[in-house]
Amino acid sequence: MDLSLPNVLALYDEGAPLEEAYTLPAAWYVDERIARIEHEQVFGNNWIAVGRTDQVAAPGQFFTFDLDGEPLIVVRGADNELRAFYNVCRHHAAAVATAPCGVAQHLRCPYHGWTYGLDGSLKGAPEFAGVCNFDRGANSLVPVRVSIWENFIFVNLNEEAPTLQSFLGGLAQRLAPLSVSSLRFFARKSYTLACNWKVYVDNYLDGGYHVPHLHKALNSVLGYTEYTIENGTHYSLQSSPMVASQDDSVAQTRTGDRAYYYWLYPNFMINIYEGVMDTNLVLPLGLDKCLVLFDFSFADTSPEREQYNTESVAVSDRVQAEDVGICESVQRGLHSRAYVAGRLSVRRETGEHLFHRLLARDLRRT
Repeated sequence: MDLSLPNVLALYDEGAPLEEAYTLPAAWYVDERIARIEHEQVFGNNWIAVGRTDQVAAPGQFFTFDLDGEPLIVVRGADNELRAFYNVCRHHAAAVATAPCGVAQHLRCPYHGWTYGLDGSLKGAPEFAGVCNFDRGANSLVPVRVSIWENFIFVNLNEEAPTLQSFLGGLAQRLAPLSVSSLRFFARKSYTLACNWKVYVDNYLDGGYHVPHLHKALNSVLGYTEYTIENGTHYSLQSSPMVASQDDSVAQTRTGDRAYYYWLYPNFMINIYEGVMDTNLVLPLGLDKCLVLFDFSFADTSPEREQYNTESVAVSDRVQAEDVGICESVQRGLHSRAYVAGRLSVRRETGEHLFHRLLARDLRRT
């Protein structure tokens, strides 16, 4: 078999309708060349969620972020303007900010002491007298586009890409009635999985197909037969009515009339129940490894509600443990000569089909 990159890319037919479609080929999950294209065309060209506005609410607050190997810093300036930069000193490329978060009046590189304002401008370059043709203005931190939707912060490494609002399309209007910005951050948990980042997204987007088999406790509060999937241009919404359950831990922390599971291409998920939201951000750490960041928010984060919120996080943790096991099993199977590609359920996997087609379009844009 000719395994040249053009032939590997040609293994997937993005034009096939759902009833005729196959999944992405196994090679797309295990080929380093695909990962390199994703770095440029997927994570370098789309709006990627990197944090929350409460992390940089006050002037001087900052946090750092690694976006598929690109070191970034997001900071609130003294002028209250939100900015993002590559976290790379213009002198010898060291990280300017080494802490994951903090408050600063300026950004000073620990290597040679180059100092930058919160607006990215170079303020100090020690012992640079006598350097010819040195343009201080041309040595500011390199900016990155940054934008806010609800209380989520997004960046885009492509200066020519459409605006975030254009990218969101109808998603912003769909989510607005749920008032997610009124929810308050409670806790973050991170999980490292031995699988390709796309395996995790596939699992999320299978329209609840795996829920009765893998997540029996969660399934007990969802009306599986009435589970719906709706696709937009860059997003998918899975939704289910809530039903009574005999599992007290789940029933007490997953309440309301309906559960909403939003996914925004390529790697951001928003899960909403009554008074509860968790977001999932999936980041590649290599071909067979990814990081999933969970941020938990609640309508009430008072001390009186702490036990309830902690129990809700624990319920999510149990569901995540089940997903970790199956995703890692899938990744092992993708390396097998026995598997090339699978078929998709017309009833359940329309969101996954959308993900695969959007990814294929990005990868073939080289």
